[in-house]
Amino acid sequence: VQLVESGGGLVQAGGSLRLSCAASGSIFSGNGMGWYRQAPGKQRELVAGINRSISTYYADSVKGRFTISRDNAKNTVYLQMNKLEPEDTAVYICNAEGVMTGDYYYPGGSWGQGTQVTVSS
Repeated sequence: VQLVESGGGLVQAGGSLRLSCAASGSIFSGNGMGWYRQAPGKQRELVAGINRSISTYYADSVKGRFTISRDNAKNTVYLQMNKLEPEDTAVYICNAEGVMTGDYYYPGGSWGQGTQVTVSS
């Protein structure tokens, strides 16, 4: 599975961005998808996950501000990010072929290259 992210950029605090991740291959509809982020000097962290039943997971730091969704017909997963904060600045990375178990998302083996999100104060 190949993943291509888009939609990152520079935005002021309080603003919004919508990230997209386009996946190749028919495996998309049968697996979970997720968004991770990695800030300089920090470990990669899970932001949100979604399975084919549209169950979702969100990190506590983004609950109420971010929304993950998917369009199986377009083989695309989205991350709508509202009320952005400087602490959200990171490279956002798409993951595919993951598993939602209980209320948590476990990553699969396919990763995108990432898209930079920078939030200025």
